[in-house]
Amino acid sequence: MAHCPFDFFTDGKKHTICLIGGGGKTTVMYELAAAWADCGRKVLVLTSTHILCPADGSFAADVPAVQNLWQQRRYAVIGTPELATGKLTAPLQSVYEALKLQADVILCEADGSRHHPCKVPAEYEPVLLPDCDMVLAVAGMDALGNSLQQACQRPQLAAELLGCSAEKIIDAQMLASLLLSEQGARKNVGTRTYYIVLNKCDLIKAAQQEEMRRLLVGEGIDEQKIWLRERGDSKC
Repeated sequence: MAHCPFDFFTDGKKHTICLIGGGGKTTVMYELAAAWADCGRKVLVLTSTHILCPADGSFAADVPAVQNLWQQRRYAVIGTPELATGKLTAPLQSVYEALKLQADVILCEADGSRHHPCKVPAEYEPVLLPDCDMVLAVAGMDALGNSLQQACQRPQLAAELLGCSAEKIIDAQMLASLLLSEQGARKNVGTRTYYIVLNKCDLIKAAQQEEMRRLLVGEGIDEQKIWLRERGDSKC
């Protein structure tokens, strides 16, 4: 199993990272959180929108509960429970402010994709934390070979952005365009450091992986900021 290749993973610095896009960002977020926690780092996980409340005991209802999880070398998930849905929304600002100074790493899921491999954000998305210094855009390689209608959240917006029909079959160039566009995955990123996670690469051929990498690098993305990730691929 390969390690996360991004430089921030082992630099020992404090980071606030927002994850956006589709293709398994929740899984990536929790795997990174667990790997960092195993390394002894105090990891805080939250959402600025909605996530399912975890069933593994990592949800912390208050500051002492967070600190207790950190003492056990576990990550802590904070948020405001929605009893009707079983989901968490953003935590109280006072709780977040109290904990962000203590955390070594903060991971925030900043939009949803309804399980689609890729997406185009709505007008109100993404909901990036004001103090985040990095954005991880996730896209599932299982989008390739499927139509925008099938594989993309908000396919009509994607079709307008790409200048094609929603029935168009997604190829590497189209997926790269969604990741590169400031109307797509780079929306509101600004000067924050931008990383791309190409998820589920075990589902596609090596030549397709390299084509995606080539397209992104050709448009100015640093090769060291692209992760060709296979499922279950996050370790310290």
